[in-house]
Amino acid sequence: MNIKVSVKSDIEIAQSAEMKPIIQIAEKIGLTDDDLELYGKYKAKISSDTLSKIQGNPNGKIILVTAINPTPAGEGKSTVTVGLGDAFSQLGKKVMIAMREPSLGPTMGVKGGAAGGGYSQVLPMDEINLHFTGDLHAITTANNALAALIDNHIQQGNELQIDQRRIVWKRALDLNDRALRNVIIGLGGPMQGVPREDGFDITVASEIMAVLCLAKDLKDLKRRLSEMVVAYNMEKQPVTVSQLGVEGALALILKDAVKPNLVQTIEHTPALVHGGPFANIAHGCNSVIATTAASKLADFVITEAGFGADLGAEKFLHIKARNGDVLPEAVVVVATIRALKMHGGVGKQDLNNENVEALIAGFDNLKKHVQTIRSFGLPVVVAINKFISDTNLEVDTLLELCEKEGVQVALTEVWEKGGKGGIALAEKLLKAIESHTEEYAPLYNVSDSIEEKIRSIVQKVYGGKDVEFSTKAKKQMKDLEQYGWDGLPICMAKTQYSLSDDPSKLGRPTDFTVSVRELKPSIGAGFLVALTGDVMTMPGLPKQPAALKMDVDEKGNAVGLF
Repeated sequence: MNIKVSVKSDIEIAQSAEMKPIIQIAEKIGLTDDDLELYGKYKAKISSDTLSKIQGNPNGKIILVTAINPTPAGEGKSTVTVGLGDAFSQLGKKVMIAMREPSLGPTMGVKGGAAGGGYSQVLPMDEINLHFTGDLHAITTANNALAALIDNHIQQGNELQIDQRRIVWKRALDLNDRALRNVIIGLGGPMQGVPREDGFDITVASEIMAVLCLAKDLKDLKRRLSEMVVAYNMEKQPVTVSQLGVEGALALILKDAVKPNLVQTIEHTPALVHGGPFANIAHGCNSVIATTAASKLADFVITEAGFGADLGAEKFLHIKARNGDVLPEAVVVVATIRALKMHGGVGKQDLNNENVEALIAGFDNLKKHVQTIRSFGLPVVVAINKFISDTNLEVDTLLELCEKEGVQVALTEVWEKGGKGGIALAEKLLKAIESHTEEYAPLYNVSDSIEEKIRSIVQKVYGGKDVEFSTKAKKQMKDLEQYGWDGLPICMAKTQYSLSDDPSKLGRPTDFTVSVRELKPSIGAGFLVALTGDVMTMPGLPKQPAALKMDVDEKGNAVGLF
């Protein structure tokens, strides 16, 4: 396939690409039309029967793509994930990509889509970034059905004696809407419900999203749904979904959403796009079902985890890998020279100017993430996502810095060259996997105390000095121990922009203390959430939302979608 350098936008490149019928893509991984549930010509879900049928297949090798702390300069983690998959395909390897589904919140806000970029995209890009196969809508519906059932239970006599002041289940919406963070419901008289304080989370922060992404099958999904804690009663004892008796209804709403979605890249590499929790406020990885299916259908799986290695990758390695038996064989840390210069103190307006001094200063951020991945006992390769503004001196300097650290590094140009631009990275990964002899070792044991687990993450992954727990968090820690939930892993909710909990501290901050303001049990998902700093579970829109540039032409084609 001849790919020419282009200055087209991502949506223009995606719309000019020629897709193959999804049945032809499925044939590459040994599936037929009987294994698929078609959603039009170019999208399909893999059927439950097929997911069961392939469980006996040997496991492929999983490669996890992560990144440095994100900056407005962009890193291109999803783009490298797609390009790396295409590169493996060009090398003749049987490969699948396993990615997260985009949320409409950041799509309409500021982040952009999550389907890759340039000539390394999954298609149909516009549909994946918008409503796709309706998974996120189903999760939103299940979340809000549960909220309605809780309020109806109280309205109809409150047999479980739910304390309406201690309902912890919020409603959800897959949009950024700060006005819904705190609301009062049930106003208008006795027939309108019981008045109480409530609030909305963005759908990707809902525990149901985490449950769907960590469940191994429909049966496991229902079990996890039943264990979710929604409130506490007048005796301050937890009230679960199973006590309400609605786990069956919730699972019914999710029965199709739990199946992974098969699509293709521009170069026709098979890709599963399924589940999309945020890594700053949730565990940030695509579904265990999709990653497992990909590993059963291909020899290599290229997957990703959200934001930097301090968030998504840490949670992949401590939560998802241990829960789902999907341990990666190697990890890619994506960086750009532009982003490293921002970590070194350069403003966005000056990124096109050569600045080796700032690059060297910002390298410390990349160095910390590489050290973290190595501490898990995994091989790591740095991918430098090259931009046209990078000077030869900056590129040579970064290569030398990586060499001094003894870390494998490869330049990638997958945005403009597709898989061809990722061949060097793929070849280095194959060598790293072949020569690696260490074994995975988690940085904490789940049997450690809650405080010890959080301190391990702060000190070993973030490089911080210590942790400070609020009075509220200390009390919650005792409650969690009393309920017997202290043996669960930790899901840190932290700003993605810094290794610390202060988004203004770029680079590699030192001697900082992370403040844990609140702890939240996600028993169905199987982890405890530690909320740090000012991080919120319902984002707001920026002054100039990306939605202002979006449109649709008279033929129904998306316009301005990145």
